[in-house]
Amino acid sequence: MSHLPLTKTLPALTLAFGLMASVSAAAELVIGMQQEPTSLDPTADATASIDSMMTQNVFESLTTVAENGEVQPNLATSWEVSEDGLTYTFKLAEGVTFHDGSALDAEDVVYSFDRAMGEDSVNPSKDIFEPIESVKAVDPQTVEITLKAKDAFFLFNMGQGDSAIVASESAETNNANPVGSGPFKFDSWTRGDRLTLVKNPDHRDAADVALDKVVFRFISDPAAATAAMMAEELDAFPGFPAPELLPQFEADPRFRVNVGSTEGEVILAMNNAKPPFDNVEVRRAVATAIDRDEIIEGAMYGQAVPIGSFYPPHGTAYVDLTDAYPHDSAKAEEMFEAAGVAGATMTLRVPPFPYATRSAEIIQNQLSEAGIDAKVENVEWGFWIDEVYKQKNYDMTIIAHTSPNDMGNFARGPDYFYGYDNAEMTSLWEQITTEVDPAKRDELLKQGQQMLSDQSVHAFLFQLPLLGVFREGVEGYWASSPVLYMPLKGVSVAN
Repeated sequence: MSHLPLTKTLPALTLAFGLMASVSAAAELVIGMQQEPTSLDPTADATASIDSMMTQNVFESLTTVAENGEVQPNLATSWEVSEDGLTYTFKLAEGVTFHDGSALDAEDVVYSFDRAMGEDSVNPSKDIFEPIESVKAVDPQTVEITLKAKDAFFLFNMGQGDSAIVASESAETNNANPVGSGPFKFDSWTRGDRLTLVKNPDHRDAADVALDKVVFRFISDPAAATAAMMAEELDAFPGFPAPELLPQFEADPRFRVNVGSTEGEVILAMNNAKPPFDNVEVRRAVATAIDRDEIIEGAMYGQAVPIGSFYPPHGTAYVDLTDAYPHDSAKAEEMFEAAGVAGATMTLRVPPFPYATRSAEIIQNQLSEAGIDAKVENVEWGFWIDEVYKQKNYDMTIIAHTSPNDMGNFARGPDYFYGYDNAEMTSLWEQITTEVDPAKRDELLKQGQQMLSDQSVHAFLFQLPLLGVFREGVEGYWASSPVLYMPLKGVSVAN
């Protein structure tokens, strides 16, 4: 499943920062975020900002992922894999406790997975648990997970927020009062303003945690975000919403600017289950009407890389398909006419993220040039989640999908908000997930990109960049983000 940011973008991403040589005894880091989540439980909500704050900070999972994308031990200190590649035996860290003081053991892992896989599960990435046949507690420190078939992404997926290990006693209240086992504990949440975490002194790695307090301030307005940084009210704004103002910070010696990559594909999503977008020729006409270069320049001030399908340009399997539908307003108008929708009105529902709202204005004009009346509706995030994501009540929308390896969204069938139903794609994704040879898997991923482009499932716009502004004294942040979370365990700030 794709987590939706700032945006699963998809929507704000949080960064990890390295230790300074000299740090005050009571270290506090204040981080700006565009998006305030509606829940704090990464196992029950798709919003990317939940992972930004909670995953590997408050909640932990069996594995974790490093900046280079490498899977590393976490709650599981080690694991063994059977010869047939179907059974994983995990050894859990000794002496782990939840923030309420209760012990975390193999039974908690079983409970967490049973909860995620259950018929009544609301886990936003329930599909990543589909390959699992059984989860068994061998002893208090040993868990055995058996798969139905080989899963190339299994260990990686076990490090995501969706796979967080939770306690049965607190699972139902984690949405507002999260209780995990991580290096930071939930302290308070003032809705509309800020969320505060404090150091967990009982964590097994507490000696390596430099920060005593982390404050996330929710600032969606680009002007307000800029003012807060310039006033030094914030130490960091990892998902900075105003790319046009980055030169201002680059010229100021008080700050550092980072431009990195994410896994976030920004798309003009079309509801494939709803006329006229159930007609591939209409979708191709939309793609032909779109000028990516104009969108990137106007909405992102040039700070983005165009995409022609659903795969990050920095990935090993990337295929450049940006020329599949060259921008041509006159041709697009002819295509709309041939499809019987010339002059039609199409609604574009847009979540409150600058990359989306700015892109929408440009796309509205581009569709107008092709004879389409695009009505832009700017909506709040909660409305978007309910009406667009859950109820699939939309024509078009703009969203960044920030989860890695999430081409599988196109294999989820018509119940997913894309409304896309293609047995060939579902079969291909099954081959991709079960292919353990990286080179062969890349070839299959290339086929998937080509299929999505040929069918113009959506209009693919650009890869969401990681734009960050940091006060001097904050160091060691990840230059790019291979996952939705970035652990704060090793973070520090010089005062």
